[in-house]
Amino acid sequence: MEFNEIIYQKYNGRAKITINRAQKLNAFTNLTLQEMIKALVDAWTDKNTGVVIITGAGEKSFCVGGDQSIREKGGYTAAASREEESTGLGNLPLANNHGLLLQLIRTIPKPVIAMVNGYAIGGGNIIHVVCDLTVASSTAKFGQAGPRVGSFDAGFGTAYLARLVGEKKAREIWYLCEQYTAEEALSMGLVNRVVPPDKLSEEVEKMCDALLAKSPTSLAALKTSFNADSDAILGIHNMATIALNMYYDTDESMEGRNAFMEKRQPDFAKFRK
Repeated sequence: MEFNEIIYQKYNGRAKITINRAQKLNAFTNLTLQEMIKALVDAWTDKNTGVVIITGAGEKSFCVGGDQSIREKGGYTAAASREEESTGLGNLPLANNHGLLLQLIRTIPKPVIAMVNGYAIGGGNIIHVVCDLTVASSTAKFGQAGPRVGSFDAGFGTAYLARLVGEKKAREIWYLCEQYTAEEALSMGLVNRVVPPDKLSEEVEKMCDALLAKSPTSLAALKTSFNADSDAILGIHNMATIALNMYYDTDESMEGRNAFMEKRQPDFAKFRK
């Protein structure tokens, strides 16, 4: 199984997915998401795999969401590459592939651990939010950026986030687009553990050992039970994805994207008239 934008490893009952775009702070493309989906399906069907780890390459970033440099009016609409076509998902918009990834992380009957080694921003923050457990480096930073760059996630990124940190805090995270330290994330219930950067991998491996020592059927049943209470969010998420794909076709959305690429403050005032 060959990949271009992720590294996929299986060892000692683990399946580890590393977003391998460190030069872009592990911002994802359609191909990145499709490869992650393919790896997760493989981990699901592999009876020797009991736990999944998701992380980012390098020391600076877990994932900062969609790669804005390839976003055009209408969304991330570049023609599918040969690699993307081979996944069978080449014609899906990026927002849809991101939604499929989130759904798969929640549905796979095995614990998924986010190993956050740096920035977890935007769509990258949402990926870790839907993982079963999150272990963060003390240098990690968390936050959303959608309203600043002409985007949003009005599904799992809002409704499920609010279940983790509370309504008021979730609104603050989205409305103000500030960044939060690992310790702040721990205090609000956004992550499970915070460790020094040089202990991050060790802590995740210890957690994997603990999970692999447990009954896989018990863990699968517990995960399903935890998800049952919030599965209705999937319907909201799918409707929000349709809205997001339409929003990407507006001048308002492009003002956010263009301002980000040009390193200036966006001018959204004209869209309030």
